[in-house]
Amino acid sequence: MNGLTGERVAGNALKQWARVFTGLTLVFGASVSIAQNYPVKPVRVVIPWPTGGANDVVGRIVFQKMSEQLGQHFVIDNRGGASGTIGADFVAKGPADGYTIMVHSAAHVTNPHLFKKLPYDTLKDFTGITPLAVQLGVLVVHPSLPVKNTKEFVALARARPGQMVYGSSGNGSFVHMAMALLNNMTGTQMVHVPFKGGGPAVVALASGELQAMTATIGSVIPFLSGNRLRALGVTSAVRLKQFPDIPALAEGVPGYEFAAWIAAFVPSATPKSIVDRLNSEIRKALEHPDVVKIMGSQTLDPMPMSPEQFAARLKSDYDKYERLIKATGAKLD
Repeated sequence: MNGLTGERVAGNALKQWARVFTGLTLVFGASVSIAQNYPVKPVRVVIPWPTGGANDVVGRIVFQKMSEQLGQHFVIDNRGGASGTIGADFVAKGPADGYTIMVHSAAHVTNPHLFKKLPYDTLKDFTGITPLAVQLGVLVVHPSLPVKNTKEFVALARARPGQMVYGSSGNGSFVHMAMALLNNMTGTQMVHVPFKGGGPAVVALASGELQAMTATIGSVIPFLSGNRLRALGVTSAVRLKQFPDIPALAEGVPGYEFAAWIAAFVPSATPKSIVDRLNSEIRKALEHPDVVKIMGSQTLDPMPMSPEQFAARLKSDYDKYERLIKATGAKLD
């Protein structure tokens, strides 16, 4: 190759790299511009649970604040059923443009270990934006049940194997797993009846159709104040500052603790710039004093993370719930 030919080859290579660099710059610039202008139209927020449960409460509180911050409507779309898998499938197959968001509980990483086959891949088809709130529960019973504390409840359940009935917001839900763990730790054998959501299950318990439930705290506050349900213990390791008179379940069952999360997701192909913008705005909403106060009053304390931190937490919890389900023998009912 002579010097002139070498110069031409080098020149062509430089031109090709320049075109590639320009293309990448344009793509990056367009992505940043889209994120800066987002959202330019209403955003659908799919909550794969019925109204009245903790997912619904948190989703409405946070995204109402998001509407105020961004001047655009975030429209709640409740699509309950099959432990959240119906709504999750809708989101997984939806457009990955930031205009479809899902608010789901830790049941999202429990479902793959309970259902034989899901129409989506839990870890690959979604990107976690951030957890929104810590999810804690409380063991509540119908007032007709002759127990005043956790020890009496466990003793009665042991004396009536297969006779006491507890409800949940669905197979694999936080409510289901919390009671499955209690059953496993105490050697009790209670019958599980799954509902389509926490709201319907709490109503069934209050009406006497069920005898017990480890309900999310926010969903039962009106029933506790009206003496329609009796609280025996919270699922946190220690008593909660919001409800200091309710013991921790660990006071009657040493070592018991169960906490989860409610979080926001988008389809996995959603541009990172949009994910980062949503993360930033949601974190801002979670830090607002009004949001902190309202959610905190129901023990749904804000739980913000970066997308990267949440991705690591999702994988860890995916493995944790697989172990829990194997240990407790929890199954679809």
